[in-house]
Amino acid sequence: MDDALVTRLRAAGCVFAEEEAALLAAAGGDTAALVARRERGEPLELVLGWALFAGLRVPVAPGVFVPRRRTELVADVALALAPAGGRVVDLCCGAGAIAGAVAHARPDLTVVAADIDPVAVDLAHALLAPLGAAAIASDLDDALGHLRGLVDVVTACPPYVPTAQIPLMPREARDHEPLLALDGGPDGLGLQRGVLAASSRLLRPGGACVVETSDALERLTVAAAADAGLVPAVERDDERGAVVVVARQAGERISDSSRA
Repeated sequence: MDDALVTRLRAAGCVFAEEEAALLAAAGGDTAALVARRERGEPLELVLGWALFAGLRVPVAPGVFVPRRRTELVADVALALAPAGGRVVDLCCGAGAIAGAVAHARPDLTVVAADIDPVAVDLAHALLAPLGAAAIASDLDDALGHLRGLVDVVTACPPYVPTAQIPLMPREARDHEPLLALDGGPDGLGLQRGVLAASSRLLRPGGACVVETSDALERLTVAAAADAGLVPAVERDDERGAVVVVARQAGERISDSSRA
């Protein structure tokens, strides 16, 4: 371990300076240059080129949201809800972390990830193709008409930070991640409403949308799910600091032996 690198990282405010120094040293290339990027506030994951999510190394790149550990709860809940041989669609997929975790844990599932950003779709494809899952460019469900009424679980971690709170975010996110992936509009629910509306079209009877939210927005997300005609409930993981709304399509789950 290079004590000088650890000292630089600690001075830059990195709480886990020793661990970060070891990761940067193992990354290859000019370690000092990588440390300098961290000193400038660039997220560790972007410096490394990958983020650890549910045991997977998810490729990341500038301009695409960095997956957070709290979002693993979305994948966990989706895995618990998805029936054998079911279909899962991950909207606003970013780098494809949720879809990747689901596809890796359940090879029996048909998993499709979608995002409006072509850079994100390329990253997601790199992760998902080896897992037998797909990544496509789509504005929510615009390109998913063939799946309407056929999906068992929709997952999503859309941006949900209210616009006025963006300047209060840590500088790693505020200065180094795209505003499009952070800004949820005036009340934080701008894209959540779109995800829930899309879910009401995609889900089969008894299917569920699992959408990440926050403690502050939980009640608003629940109300938005009800407005979309879905039946909402809340699940949380205090250890991860995670909150999700599980919004179910009314009706009994249909058994379909003809899944494609």
